[in-house]
Amino acid sequence: MFDQEDLEAIREGTSAWEDETLEPVLDRFGERREAFRTDTDGQVVERLYTPDDVAGLDHDEDLGFPGEEPFTRGVYPTMYRGRLWTMRQYAGMGTAEETNERYRYLLEEGQTGLSMAFDLPTQMGYDSDDEMAAGEVGKAGVAIDSLRDMETVFDGIPLDEVSTSMTINAPASVLLAMYIAVGDQQGVDREQLRGTIQNDVLKEYVARNTYIYPPEPSMRIVTDIFEFCAEEVPNFNTISISGYHIREAGSTAAQELAFTLANGIEYVQTALEAGQAVDDFAPQLSFFFNAHNNILEEVAKFRAARRLWAAIMAERFDTEDPASRQLKFHTQTAGSTLTAQQVENNVVRVAYQALAAVLGGTQSLHTNGKDEALSLPTEQSVRTALRTQQILAHESGVADTIDPLAGSYYVESLTDELEAEARELIEQIDERGGMLRSIEDQWVQRQIQDTAYDRQQEIESGDRIIVGVNEFTVEEDEHVDIEEVSEAQQRKQRDRLESVRADRDEEAVDAKLAALREAAEGEANLMPRIVDAVKVYATTGEICDELRDVFGEYEGAGSV
Repeated sequence: MFDQEDLEAIREGTSAWEDETLEPVLDRFGERREAFRTDTDGQVVERLYTPDDVAGLDHDEDLGFPGEEPFTRGVYPTMYRGRLWTMRQYAGMGTAEETNERYRYLLEEGQTGLSMAFDLPTQMGYDSDDEMAAGEVGKAGVAIDSLRDMETVFDGIPLDEVSTSMTINAPASVLLAMYIAVGDQQGVDREQLRGTIQNDVLKEYVARNTYIYPPEPSMRIVTDIFEFCAEEVPNFNTISISGYHIREAGSTAAQELAFTLANGIEYVQTALEAGQAVDDFAPQLSFFFNAHNNILEEVAKFRAARRLWAAIMAERFDTEDPASRQLKFHTQTAGSTLTAQQVENNVVRVAYQALAAVLGGTQSLHTNGKDEALSLPTEQSVRTALRTQQILAHESGVADTIDPLAGSYYVESLTDELEAEARELIEQIDERGGMLRSIEDQWVQRQIQDTAYDRQQEIESGDRIIVGVNEFTVEEDEHVDIEEVSEAQQRKQRDRLESVRADRDEEAVDAKLAALREAAEGEANLMPRIVDAVKVYATTGEICDELRDVFGEYEGAGSV
């Protein structure tokens, strides 16, 4: 970019600026802080970045062009000039009927993809009438007990015309089977089904704890899904390897990047050990990242993620298909940054985070409702969140050119720093025996917990300002309308489940569950048996219980 003579001149010019222009102002006024730092391990942010900070940047090797390796500038040649990111608002409302109503509303308001939130019992593989589900039915999302619920959710929504993302992990195979079954009922060719299942159980052991089975059988289920979808549902993304929840648990941007890609390495390695060819399944891998408040750091994180994953897939796994080296990702704005105090401030936070995601080249985006720190979002707050994306797309101009911050001395320098830090963490994980081993011995969890503790200390001391919480507070109470799930709604869901059980063919259910158990005890792919079971209205809990009996349950540290 610049030769040595140019760089020397820039260094001399910088030194002269510091002595002649900067120093008198510093002596008189100083700066707001002694040091400015990023969120990533407290990296110092320099006062000024110049070409000298990116002197080692090689355009072809480090940047390239959009749609070409190393994909730093985007995975598609035209990016948003060809097609905008998918606006995929996360939604799941108590009952299947309410969720269907919300989906229809969002589609009418211009949403371009569906995103499905499930209640906690569904996430844990329990039916709504299980004692473990008491008080939680429909509260964090929709309750899906059987195919009947999935049919209701997508009533009047043709699955060949929408893309659906499902945030489900341990029972992902069951919910994917139900989605496929609804598509079959609608007469949709399975090759036309589009969407994503999260299916990322490793991060459950790290961050969220909504796991069911021990890691080894869980990984088998994941790779069974890879194999089944490669053959049956080739346009469905089989996993969304999630850094989002790692960041929500308190990690830095570099840790989010490293631990997410390390999980991806573990999934690829497991699939290869199961006999699958990397280029058969790798193009269907997708990722899920968090968009936090530090806009430029987040942009650098997304760019570094693409470049690092391309290198990993080429160097470690010798992929031949360029699509296997493309990191495609969904982004959600940071739920952990939303505050219950002065909830209107959350609209601003979400807008800035969405801007970071778009500047970073995301393929789809969910923007949080302002009230999600309090409850499920109201219809009004969901509409505002969707309008945030639409204004960004159609009024801001940021989607009109590709990778608009490329060449920024600061952004390029920060991209390099984040990639280097992530590589170092991945090397440490390799030395510890891989991600699965690092999770089992709690090393990854401790790294995140230590970071989260340090951040909380900074907030409590006032070193880190959270507007409306520890600075710029107000005393008056704000009235906020919130969505609540009533006991009557929960009872209605249990009654629906009782009706399904009364109407179905019990002999057929028993036979399909027995076939599933036999497959679980052997080595056959589980997915065809799960699809067969959901089609005769075996429930989520019944299917997961069969697998619990065979695989056991994971109970946390020390249980493996």
